[in-house]
Amino acid sequence: MERWVGYAMASMCFAGLTAVLAKAGLQGISSDLALGIRTIFVAVFVLLFCAWVVDPAERAAVTWTHVGWLALSALATAGSWVFYYKALQLGDVATVALIDKGSVIVAMILAWLFLAEPITLRSASGALLIVAGLVVLMKR
Repeated sequence: MERWVGYAMASMCFAGLTAVLAKAGLQGISSDLALGIRTIFVAVFVLLFCAWVVDPAERAAVTWTHVGWLALSALATAGSWVFYYKALQLGDVATVALIDKGSVIVAMILAWLFLAEPITLRSASGALLIVAGLVVLMKR
């Protein structure tokens, strides 16, 4: 197995755990306050992690172009988190998490449009299966 697949699977597991822990933390407080508290912890943990593993020479190589793209990514992340927490507060974890994973389809299309990444038969088939899962879980 390639290293990136292991990282992606670890991300998947942490994302699933995140949803359940977040839902538990939302009890009795607003999703906005819960997100603010969570974000403080995320920032501290990620900064400590970077201080531990990132070579100082790499930090020195960061350009304003890197910062600009990552700032835009942070804005998108913030939007995603705000709506994810509101959805978690009102909906069940499994359905909210699956709808959120529909972002795979959005990412696939945007990567094709802006990064020239190919959409293959395999990736298109996977996207259709995600859509099918969304339809099944959203039916009431």
